[in-house]
Amino acid sequence: MKIQPLLDAIGIKENAARAVADDLHTQIEELQARLREAETHLEHLTITRKTVIVLADQIPAQADSPELPEHPDYPRMLAVFNEATAPSGPATSARPSTTNCCRRTSKAPAPN
Repeated sequence: MKIQPLLDAIGIKENAARAVADDLHTQIEELQARLREAETHLEHLTITRKTVIVLADQIPAQADSPELPEHPDYPRMLAVFNEATAPSGPATSARPSTTNCCRRTSKAPAPN
């Protein structure tokens, strides 16, 4: 039996296995670099969180919403303001707009 063809076949398989191992080493190096970047980013976020917590403790507490006037007409005034500034159109209101102060009521031609 000739041994050389058998050794050649083993050599081909060794080369293929070496190529796979080299590719895996390259992938491992790339993954280690990505892991280092991710860990660095995580450390920065942790530092940022700690800094925000420390700064938040130093800022005096503020009311969640501004103080509203105690006047009894204030809610009605807000409602009128909200209605006047709301987008108009068939989807928002079924009644005609009454805010047009310059509506023409006659069919006379406009003055030049």
